[in-house]
Amino acid sequence: MSKRPAAPASEGPLAGLRVIELGSLIAGPLVGRMLADFGAEVIKVEAPDRPDPMREWGRARYADHGLWWPVQARGKRLVTLNLRSEAGQRILRRLAGRSDVVVENFRPGTLERWGIGPDALHAVNPSLVIVRISGYGQTGPYARRPGFGLAGEAMGGLRYLNGYPEDRVPPRFGITLGDSLASLFAIQGLLMALYHRSTRGGAGQVVDASILESCFAMLDSSVPEYGKLGVVRGPTGSRMGATAPSNVFECRDHRMVAIGANSDVLFGRLCEVMGRPELRTDERYSSHWKRAENVESLEAIIAEWASRTDSAVVEEALNDAGVVCAPIYSVADIFQDAHFRFREMLVEGRSPELGTIVMPGIVPKLSTTPGRAGAPASFDQGQDNEIVYRGVLEMSAAEIAALREEGVM
Repeated sequence: MSKRPAAPASEGPLAGLRVIELGSLIAGPLVGRMLADFGAEVIKVEAPDRPDPMREWGRARYADHGLWWPVQARGKRLVTLNLRSEAGQRILRRLAGRSDVVVENFRPGTLERWGIGPDALHAVNPSLVIVRISGYGQTGPYARRPGFGLAGEAMGGLRYLNGYPEDRVPPRFGITLGDSLASLFAIQGLLMALYHRSTRGGAGQVVDASILESCFAMLDSSVPEYGKLGVVRGPTGSRMGATAPSNVFECRDHRMVAIGANSDVLFGRLCEVMGRPELRTDERYSSHWKRAENVESLEAIIAEWASRTDSAVVEEALNDAGVVCAPIYSVADIFQDAHFRFREMLVEGRSPELGTIVMPGIVPKLSTTPGRAGAPASFDQGQDNEIVYRGVLEMSAAEIAALREEGVM
């Protein structure tokens, strides 16, 4: 790998790693955010005339701004660069030569069309790890199709399993699940590639993560069941397929509690808590498969017990007995729960435009080199141009001014 200036001093296990983030919205930028959370220097590149639409995304607005952007871009260096121009492409190649990772989520073929595809970038930095996230992958009949989480969830099999058997239209999950899954698999691939490079002397490589395949990878036992028996798993509502009991039950105070007692041991404990020890030896419920076959009658018994018991009593009794259970929380409930605060999953930061905002904390927790939520991102596009272009590429103020005048940055 070519020589490059050291990244700014940072904390976290990825300190010293320099990442160039291209692309927009969710899948690619989420990878950048997670890397920044653990100490990487992440340089986010936006087109001067086409800022990341994430700047205005979110279901609610404050001070005429969306609230997702400050979190999605936290801890990153924000620069502008027109990758459609030859000058911008030259600068990107120079940045890649002094970096460890490039992350992008354009439609396949876009970087190649701009002259900054893997071959071009590896020519200037053979050690570079290039993470590419797309709807359908970089190869195959569907590679050039546009693809968001919606398409990956649909064709990857997740949407088919969601909802209730009687539903005509499979509902979505209420979150950008497909994109987030692809980000997690991309991070996994990136870390494996970095391990291969640093410990085994390997060169850089391309990590190809598709939203479609990331959703497909979540299908549990659906693939071998269909391949061997032709069984097509369908939606089961709030139940967990053939695993019983595992469902949501309404308590006397109308709060919903999820209960999972889907092993012989857990089921026995549930029976004791409900005051129905005889159910443990009832022929209808005496094994995993028999409980699944008689799930309707079994759940009716549990539902009747829950309906005459307040949720706090249900939760305390089951948790004390070692039965898996949890209340169905909204985000408002999460904000009131002491466990989330104790685990630092709700952290405050200060945004220049929005003031104090609450952000999600760091996952996972590392004992020696923990991550840290960076400062919420500003809405000031290109705010770090001088820091990055002068500090990393050693460009002069006159060069930067000229490129700004040309619309390159």
